[in-house]
Amino acid sequence: MRFAWICALTLLLTGCAGSQIIDTKPLPQPEQEFPELNALPVKGRAPKTGYSREAFGERWSDNVTVDGGHNGCDTRNDILGRDLVNITFKPGTRDCLVLSGTLQDPYTNTQIAFERGEATSPLVQIDHVVSLSNAWQTGAQQLTPEQRQDFANDPRNLLAVDGPTNQQKSDGDAATWLPPNAAFRCEYVQRQIEVKASYGLWVTPPEKEAMARVLASCGQQQMPADPTPAPSQEDSDVLYPDCKAARAAGAAPIYRGQPGYRPEMDGDGDGIACESAR
Repeated sequence: MRFAWICALTLLLTGCAGSQIIDTKPLPQPEQEFPELNALPVKGRAPKTGYSREAFGERWSDNVTVDGGHNGCDTRNDILGRDLVNITFKPGTRDCLVLSGTLQDPYTNTQIAFERGEATSPLVQIDHVVSLSNAWQTGAQQLTPEQRQDFANDPRNLLAVDGPTNQQKSDGDAATWLPPNAAFRCEYVQRQIEVKASYGLWVTPPEKEAMARVLASCGQQQMPADPTPAPSQEDSDVLYPDCKAARAAGAAPIYRGQPGYRPEMDGDGDGIACESAR
């Protein structure tokens, strides 16, 4: 009787009547779930000191070693030609200079009619998915000038997008800005990871956390849109005497409606002042 009582008590406490099956498999770790993201170094943001647009070379330069380089067409028109449909090109430019087309904007999931001109060109802008400022503060300071020019013109890091939405993004990273079109966020973050890995850039802790949240939701039908505050506006009284000064300040090209834009600096009247010469 005493043995039976002891066994019964032990059974209640430990399950001695049989071996209890316990799942000892560890929970998935971030390294297992997102190997590409977790391969990126994680550091704090470096100072922006020394940053200028000119640190990334000539705007939309064809003199690069990435895809599209040395094809006789500037990068901006390369990306317009890639991302737009129903395109018409300016005669005599060997299908380079895009006059019109239609964009299915990935950031807003809206259709935008593009027509080269003062009022319409700024409606479609070319976004650096990893912004140049963010790149500068996460490792691009250590790149060579040639590597930075490649970065600024790498098609993997460029998208034709809705102009106002691109202005709202400014130089935000994944922790401060995501596309309003939730269905595009997975591809957007994956592009950022690919680009940062290709150029040896790092992510900040908040940036990595935001990327991991997006990747964890990939495959789901829809993710709720996060309200994103618009970045602070630049001084609306900015005035550049000429395009040389605008380029020296890292402000060019200047789109119509942006601080510093003046019609007399927009030689072809397409709404984009101080474009690099083609």
